[in-house]
Amino acid sequence: MIIIKTPEEIEIIREGGRRLATVLNKVKEMVKPGISTYELDKYAEKLIKDMGDYPSFLNYKSGEGKPFPASLCVSVNEEVVHGIPKKDKILKEGDICSIDLGLRHKGFYTDMAMTVGVGEISNGSQKLMDVTKKSLEIGISVAREGNRIGDISHAIESFIRPHKYGIVEVLAGHGVGKAVHEDPYIPNFGKAGTGEKLKKGMIIAIEPMVNSGTKNVNLQKDGWTFHTADRKKSAHFEHTVLITDGDPEILTKI
Repeated sequence: MIIIKTPEEIEIIREGGRRLATVLNKVKEMVKPGISTYELDKYAEKLIKDMGDYPSFLNYKSGEGKPFPASLCVSVNEEVVHGIPKKDKILKEGDICSIDLGLRHKGFYTDMAMTVGVGEISNGSQKLMDVTKKSLEIGISVAREGNRIGDISHAIESFIRPHKYGIVEVLAGHGVGKAVHEDPYIPNFGKAGTGEKLKKGMIIAIEPMVNSGTKNVNLQKDGWTFHTADRKKSAHFEHTVLITDGDPEILTKI
């Protein structure tokens, strides 16, 4: 069931989104060769808790699987999403890493991700990141009252396809606000004019996940981390977005 948020709820989520964006941008500045993904996780967790909020991914459980053991998802190179931070996972020059974070503020949730280059990266890695980020912007631009979920999906797919990248199909965006994941399900591919109609007061997380090679991914033994099937690099960007009676509002921004 899709939940329409009240003006009072939206104001809380708006503040939560601003806080989340502040934290993730600070974490981005920590990304450099020689730092561990564990250090990034602990830094993000401390920033959130110091504000009196809670990292919503910490101990999050999906289905019958194990709870997620960290606050920050750090997915490096061929890791698509849900990478588990580790003390011995050290970032090195030329890597790219997705930093994906959720925050609970006064009982309401926001979600945000970006992919960051580690030191000097290749032109191919930069292009992959640029295309993925731009596809998110294009998806957001059509997230307007009266349009449908399929319009977002189709806009993202139409921009990515000419670049011959793989669009991950088994993972998608989602509603957010009263829970980490809510309806509707928002694929990054699809047919315009299909799916649920967008209405004022809906809050959604749009998150294209784009692979430099195949679209296929494999879930690892940890039960969380997805890798590209061909072990080529992947990029991921995400914003929490409010549907209004005018332009969509990005809530996860400073």
